Amino acid sequence: MDIFNNITFEYPYAFVFLIIYFICIYFCKQKSQSLYFSNTKLLKSVTKNQGLLIKILRFLIVLSIIIAIASPIKTNEVIIDQNKGYEISIILDTSGSMLESNKFKITKEILSDFIKKRKTDRLALSIFADFAYVAVPLTYDKKSLLNLLEHVEVGIAGKSRTSLYEALFLSSNLFENSKSKHKIAILLTDGMNNVDTIPLDVAISRANKYGIKVYTVGIGNSHDYNINVLDQIANETGAKSFEANSVEMLQKIYDTIDKLEKSDIKIQKYIKKEYFYQYPLDIAIGLLFLLILLNRRYS
Repeated sequence: MDIFNNITFEYPYAFVFLIIYFICIYFCKQKSQSLYFSNTKLLKSVTKNQGLLIKILRFLIVLSIIIAIASPIKTNEVIIDQNKGYEISIILDTSGSMLESNKFKITKEILSDFIKKRKTDRLALSIFADFAYVAVPLTYDKKSLLNLLEHVEVGIAGKSRTSLYEALFLSSNLFENSKSKHKIAILLTDGMNNVDTIPLDVAISRANKYGIKVYTVGIGNSHDYNINVLDQIANETGAKSFEANSVEMLQKIYDTIDKLEKSDIKIQKYIKKEYFYQYPLDIAIGLLFLLILLNRRYS
């Protein structure tokens, strides 16, 4: 059972009482009162069994009490003050054009490496094509994020359109209750916005409202996306825009963003203790009641 993994004792020196107990058993033997009994064979058999059971119960009671005094604990290292790190929202284009030249597969692979490097940050993932949605809200759980990213495929939000502004607006709302001083978004697309649900100025205004720096990355042929729009988004939010027309260039862009927004925080840690003394104490109390009942019965 997991409950017994990594169990230690807060006061291990309490087990010295076991030595004292055995010394007392050896030197402090109880004198028995003499009684007349005709069938001595039967008497010896009964008293021997009774005596052994009583001794075992007494030992188990003492042992349980000593274990309770020793205070079994389970310790876990807990990281705190993580809200001083970065909060990063990844906005990923999953429209049909991302299938060309293996762009989507390569983007996901490099993106996964980037996520693994951001060990102390909270990350989120938003998806967009015909419509936009939040796939993963801000989280420290990189394992779950990477697992979901692995299963994201082109067409999951439609294939024919690009709701870029809507995705930026929706992703910005993730930071509404954020207390982090460092908030960034990385917007990756190979196309131009052609969904009119949210105007560009409204999307940029929402990002600025929550103090989000939006790094934009145009993927593939520069004729397919509007570099002026990507520049505008990045410039007006205090970030930079990039163009990636090769795997090497895309990798360099991620490395550049990683260096520009490096999370050099001091992580504070504390040890969380979980106490289990109540279990041996409960056992001792139960055995004590059993011993009292047996003593009354035999007497």
